[in-house]
Amino acid sequence: MDATARSGELHRITDFSALVDLVRARDGLYLRYSHGPEADAHTQSRDYESGLDLPGLSCTVLDPEPWWTRPLEDWLARQVRKYADLGEAEEDRYAWILTGRVTARGPDHEPLLADVEPVARLDDAVVCRARDL
Repeated sequence: MDATARSGELHRITDFSALVDLVRARDGLYLRYSHGPEADAHTQSRDYESGLDLPGLSCTVLDPEPWWTRPLEDWLARQVRKYADLGEAEEDRYAWILTGRVTARGPDHEPLLADVEPVARLDDAVVCRARDL
Protein backbone atom coordinates (compact mmCIF):
# COMPACT_ATOMS: atom_id res chain seq x y z
CA MET A 1 0.00 0.00 0.00
CA ASP A 2 1.47 3.36 -0.96
CA ALA A 3 2.40 6.08 1.53
CA THR A 4 -0.27 8.50 0.28
CA ALA A 5 -3.07 6.02 1.00
CA ARG A 6 -1.62 5.15 4.40
CA SER A 7 -1.51 8.78 5.38
CA GLY A 8 -5.21 9.21 4.58
CA GLU A 9 -4.66 11.46 1.56
CA LEU A 10 -6.67 9.33 -0.84
CA HIS A 11 -7.89 11.13 -3.99
CA ARG A 12 -11.58 11.98 -3.56
CA ILE A 13 -14.12 11.45 -6.34
CA THR A 14 -16.85 14.05 -5.84
CA ASP A 15 -18.90 13.60 -9.01
CA PHE A 16 -20.57 10.47 -10.37
CA SER A 17 -19.34 11.25 -13.89
CA ALA A 18 -15.74 11.19 -12.59
CA LEU A 19 -16.35 7.65 -11.32
CA VAL A 20 -17.68 6.67 -14.75
CA ASP A 21 -14.61 8.19 -16.43
CA LEU A 22 -12.26 6.34 -14.06
CA VAL A 23 -13.89 2.95 -14.71
CA ARG A 24 -13.82 3.59 -18.47
CA ALA A 25 -10.12 4.41 -18.31
CA ARG A 26 -8.93 1.62 -16.04
CA ASP A 27 -9.79 -2.09 -15.74
CA GLY A 28 -9.66 -4.13 -12.58
CA LEU A 29 -11.26 -1.69 -10.15
CA TYR A 30 -13.24 -2.74 -7.10
CA LEU A 31 -15.28 -0.95 -4.45
CA ARG A 32 -15.18 -1.52 -0.70
CA TYR A 33 -17.05 0.01 2.24
CA SER A 34 -14.92 0.17 5.37
CA HIS A 35 -12.94 2.50 7.61
CA GLY A 36 -10.51 2.92 4.72
CA PRO A 37 -7.25 1.57 3.37
CA GLU A 38 -5.19 2.34 6.45
CA ALA A 39 -7.59 0.44 8.73
CA ASP A 40 -7.81 -2.46 6.26
CA ALA A 41 -4.03 -2.75 5.83
CA HIS A 42 -3.80 -4.88 8.96
CA THR A 43 -6.96 -6.95 8.65
CA GLN A 44 -8.89 -9.32 6.45
CA SER A 45 -12.59 -9.82 5.91
CA ARG A 46 -14.56 -12.21 8.08
CA ASP A 47 -17.60 -14.35 7.35
CA TYR A 48 -19.75 -13.57 10.37
CA GLU A 49 -22.11 -16.53 9.90
CA SER A 50 -19.35 -19.16 10.01
CA GLY A 51 -16.85 -17.17 12.06
CA LEU A 52 -14.12 -17.85 9.48
CA ASP A 53 -11.51 -15.34 8.39
CA LEU A 54 -11.48 -14.87 4.63
CA PRO A 55 -8.28 -14.83 2.54
CA GLY A 56 -8.64 -11.22 1.44
CA LEU A 57 -10.78 -8.11 1.60
CA SER A 58 -14.33 -8.49 0.33
CA CYS A 59 -15.31 -6.00 -2.34
CA THR A 60 -17.62 -5.33 -5.28
CA VAL A 61 -16.59 -5.45 -8.94
CA LEU A 62 -16.79 -2.14 -10.80
CA ASP A 63 -16.04 -3.53 -14.29
CA PRO A 64 -19.29 -4.48 -16.03
CA GLU A 65 -19.78 -8.04 -17.18
CA PRO A 66 -19.58 -8.68 -20.95
CA TRP A 67 -23.32 -9.44 -21.07
CA TRP A 68 -24.17 -5.99 -19.64
CA THR A 69 -25.54 -3.96 -22.57
CA ARG A 70 -27.05 -1.07 -20.63
CA PRO A 71 -25.11 2.14 -19.91
CA LEU A 72 -22.06 1.92 -17.66
CA GLU A 73 -23.75 4.49 -15.38
CA ASP A 74 -26.52 1.99 -14.61
CA TRP A 75 -24.02 -0.75 -13.73
CA LEU A 76 -22.00 1.54 -11.49
CA ALA A 77 -25.10 2.86 -9.72
CA ARG A 78 -26.09 -0.74 -8.86
CA GLN A 79 -22.60 -1.66 -7.72
CA VAL A 80 -22.15 1.45 -5.58
CA ARG A 81 -25.51 0.91 -3.88
CA LYS A 82 -25.05 -2.86 -3.44
CA TYR A 83 -23.43 -2.53 0.00
CA ALA A 84 -24.07 1.14 0.68
CA ASP A 85 -25.84 0.20 3.90
CA LEU A 86 -22.43 -0.79 5.28
CA GLY A 87 -21.24 2.78 4.81
CA GLU A 88 -24.40 4.19 6.32
CA ALA A 89 -24.61 1.82 9.27
CA GLU A 90 -21.43 2.81 11.05
CA GLU A 91 -19.79 6.20 11.48
CA ASP A 92 -16.48 6.72 9.68
CA ARG A 93 -17.14 3.97 7.12
CA TYR A 94 -16.99 5.06 3.51
CA ALA A 95 -16.74 3.80 -0.05
CA TRP A 96 -13.31 3.56 -1.61
CA ILE A 97 -11.93 2.17 -4.85
CA LEU A 98 -9.08 -0.30 -4.95
CA THR A 99 -7.22 -2.77 -7.11
CA GLY A 100 -5.61 -6.02 -6.11
CA ARG A 101 -5.22 -9.71 -6.75
CA VAL A 102 -8.34 -11.87 -6.46
CA THR A 103 -7.45 -14.70 -4.09
CA ALA A 104 -10.86 -16.37 -3.74
CA ARG A 105 -14.59 -15.69 -3.59
CA GLY A 106 -16.51 -14.98 -0.41
CA PRO A 107 -19.77 -16.56 0.77
CA ASP A 108 -21.81 -14.16 -1.40
CA HIS A 109 -19.50 -14.93 -4.35
CA GLU A 110 -17.84 -11.53 -3.93
CA PRO A 111 -14.17 -11.20 -4.88
CA LEU A 112 -11.65 -11.32 -2.04
CA LEU A 113 -8.58 -9.17 -2.75
CA ALA A 114 -4.99 -9.38 -1.55
CA ASP A 115 -2.07 -7.10 -2.48
CA VAL A 116 -4.48 -4.19 -2.32
CA GLU A 117 -3.67 -0.79 -3.82
CA PRO A 118 -6.04 2.09 -2.94
CA VAL A 119 -7.12 4.27 -5.85
CA ALA A 120 -9.68 6.80 -4.63
CA ARG A 121 -12.44 7.53 -2.13
CA LEU A 122 -16.06 8.15 -3.14
CA ASP A 123 -17.64 11.26 -1.73
CA ASP A 124 -21.05 10.77 -0.11
CA ALA A 125 -22.57 12.79 -2.95
CA VAL A 126 -21.51 10.08 -5.44
CA VAL A 127 -23.17 7.38 -3.32
CA CYS A 128 -26.35 9.52 -3.12
CA ARG A 129 -26.29 10.09 -6.89
CA ALA A 130 -26.02 6.33 -7.42
CA ARG A 131 -29.18 5.90 -5.32
CA ASP A 132 -30.99 8.47 -7.47
CA LEU A 133 -29.99 6.67 -10.67
